[in-house]
Amino acid sequence: MPTLSWRPATAAAIACVACALAFPLAAKAGEAGVRSAALLDHGWWIDANVTYLTASGKELKLDVYLPVNKRDKPMPVAMHFHGGGWVAGRREGAALSALPYMEMGFAFVNVSYRLANVALAPAAVEDALCALQWVGRHAKKYNFDLSRVVTTGDSAGGHLALATAMIPSDSPLTHQCAANEFTWSGPYTNPAPKVAAVVNWYGITDVADMLQGPNVRSYAVAWFGSMPGREGLARTVSPLTHVRAGGPAVFTIHGDADPLVPYAHGVRLKAALDKAGVKNVLHTIKGGGHGGFTAEQYVGAYEAVHGFLRSLGIAPAQP
Repeated sequence: MPTLSWRPATAAAIACVACALAFPLAAKAGEAGVRSAALLDHGWWIDANVTYLTASGKELKLDVYLPVNKRDKPMPVAMHFHGGGWVAGRREGAALSALPYMEMGFAFVNVSYRLANVALAPAAVEDALCALQWVGRHAKKYNFDLSRVVTTGDSAGGHLALATAMIPSDSPLTHQCAANEFTWSGPYTNPAPKVAAVVNWYGITDVADMLQGPNVRSYAVAWFGSMPGREGLARTVSPLTHVRAGGPAVFTIHGDADPLVPYAHGVRLKAALDKAGVKNVLHTIKGGGHGGFTAEQYVGAYEAVHGFLRSLGIAPAQP
């Protein structure tokens, strides 16, 4: 059973790093990076390397970041999925993504998932949905407020954040979760909370668009391999397929010169959400590529994100 890990750091160090807002630029640290003193204020704990699912013979892990002195009432929680085109990346390399949410007053859950070299599509989506169920099952232990769950990520992680929030809780893609929670005491009950909002950093919104035609991308092709019926599956795991009235609010950040995920993906998502009457924002980074924005652009984006989440009643007024 994992134990809570305590690592102190000065508030000044946290403020310095948080001002840089190096969300997608975090160094790809090793396992110890998750516990690095440079990442934690003296008032925070990490419950590290928690197994939330076993799939394809692999234990899938997550880390929970929690404030020590604000656990007397339920807290909003942000779930983060790293990028890498579903074929690369590690949650440890995205540890700094916790900092802006820590400053906003959120608990933070940093999630690993199966990459294409372990299991092809839709494995990563199945894992993300199971991580959401894990949050639901462990809300009491960590004092998560299940009415204020936010999913977030960049690139393929943005796709997973959107898919996790938008795919219906009774989807066949959740069947794997039930297999991991087998019980003799009665029928399985899906504990997934309803996601309140998504912070989508230049995520893929139409996966089928990346498999053929002018927007084909090698990472998307690699995620599906040569499986039959891949176009239909790609539509099933595409956030655009699941846009509907009453869905979660969405804040998208996308550079209009992104060479890896076309800016049109953000534009099309906004149009679909507007048509469905779902509250959303498309925050365009003028001349921005696939991340790698300036410090000022990151600061502006996070300030807008914070305002959006506060307007929804999700982010605390006084973090």
